[in-house]
Parts: sequence; structure tokens; C-alpha cells
Amino acid sequence: NDPDTKASVSHDFTCTCDSDMTIVKIDGPATCTKDECTTTPCGTGQTCNDPNTSPSSTGDYTCTCANGVVTTGGSATCDNAATCDNDECTATPAPCGTGQTCNDPNPAANVLHDFTCTCDNDMTIVKTDGPATCTKDECTTTPCGTGQTCNDPNTSPSSTGDYTCTCTNGVVTTGGSATCTNDECTATPAPCGTGQTCNDPNTANPAANMLHDFTCTCDSDMSIVKVDGPATCSSDECDAMPCGTGQTCSECTTTPCGTGQTCNDPNTSPSSTGDYTCTCTNGVVTTGGAAT
Repeated sequence: NDPDTKASVSHDFTCTCDSDMTIVKIDGPATCTKDECTTTPCGTGQTCNDPNTSPSSTGDYTCTCANGVVTTGGSATCDNAATCDNDECTATPAPCGTGQTCNDPNPAANVLHDFTCTCDNDMTIVKTDGPATCTKDECTTTPCGTGQTCNDPNTSPSSTGDYTCTCTNGVVTTGGSATCTNDECTATPAPCGTGQTCNDPNTANPAANMLHDFTCTCDSDMSIVKVDGPATCSSDECDAMPCGTGQTCSECTTTPCGTGQTCNDPNTSPSSTGDYTCTCTNGVVTTGGAAT
């Protein structure tokens, strides 16, 4: 446009861009551009690019998703936004481990690293943007008996029934509670002496406090009882006063032999009877009875 066509007025003409009437240049051509991206034709989170902003170039803008998907526009109406989808759970290899469930709460391409992995055996164990650490220690359910030691060698959720229950006496059972018994009277060698009866009042052995409780009772005298070891049993026949009244037995407090006589029981074993002797000062000896 030349606002004044008089010969004396020159260099006052203007050039106005048809695509944008606000772009005006005086005394020369205007620089006209038409960036189609200024109208925001792409969707949220997408990148718009117009490689040629010349007014004569239309429909060549691109919409690029965060995951690399690109759509090229076609019309100047700029209504051809790219459709972007990126469910991270569908990736190969699978982002979560075995026995885990993957969930992508927002599969839109511009939202990444928000997927979660949840353990199938324990829904409270959840990891974001990576596989969860899932364990299944079978011992946490206390499958073993009182006083038994539980051990799960493999806590992987896929490993079941391999835990062990160990008694204090060393008995081991896999995949279930152990049957712990320990009758101390069956030990070798026998814990009690000859002529004694052994009794273990508690053969269950889930704890150490149930050991060393066996008793040894003398067969010759049931009042003689020893706990956790052989009893000291004796049967000194001189104690039974086999000698006559007034006789003394030097080895016995009950003085079964006569005055001046000596009583001797050579074998105090409960199985040995009738072998005691009463000896007079003149050498007379009686076995198994009072001396005359």
C-alpha cells in the first residue's frame, strides 16, 4: 500500500502479510510466517513442530508423543492430534517379577515410570517403577511345635513346603512339625546301675528344661531315688541285725553282732544276701546268722 502517490513522496509504501495483518513492513517486503503449532493442535504432553512456517506451507506440522509416536498433520484446521498410549506393563521383558501383578495407572505416553508391581502372596508389598521384592517365609506362620527351630531355606513365593522343624535332640522334619521324643532311660549305656529302675517322667523333648529329669530308684529300697544319675544302692546285711542280742558289729551302727564279735558283709550288692559273717574273738565264725 502506498498512502501517498505524489512524486515528491517516496519510500512510504507498506507491505502487509496476508496471513497476519499485524505484520507490516514499510519500504520493503515483510517477513511473513505461519507456525501452525501456535494454535496448539496437538494433545496434552505431545510436542508440536512446524518444519516450514512459510504461509504457503500448511499441514506439515507434526505431533510427537513422549514414547516417540509421530503424527503428521494434513489440513490447516490443525485437528489431527496424535493418539499416544504406552502401558508399561506390556513391555518385553515383563517389568515385574514372577508371582507379581503389574498395574499402569496412567498409560498415557507422557506419564512414564508410574507402574507398580504387587506381590501376589502379599498385596501389601508394592514397588513403583520396578519389580517388588517378594518373600514367603513359611516360618512366619509358626508351623513347628513348641521349642522346635523352624528354618525356611528358600523364601521365594514359588517355593513351598521346604521349611524344616528341628527338635533340641536333633530330630528334623521337613514340611511339618517334628515329633520330638527323648526317653533318657533308653540311652546307651543305661543311665542307672544294676538293680535300679529308670523312669523318665517326660519323654517329650521340645525344650532343654525337659532333659535330665529321669530318676533311678533302687529295687532293694524304693525310698532311695536319684535324679539325673544312678542311685547309690547298698544292702549291708549287718544293718538288718542278723546277729544275736548284745552282739556288736564293728561295721554297722545297729550292732547286730554280740559283744566282742565282728560283723562283716563282704558284698553289699542288693543281689548278694546271706553272706555276712559274725566272728568271735576266739576265731569262731558264723556265716549268714548269729554266732554262738
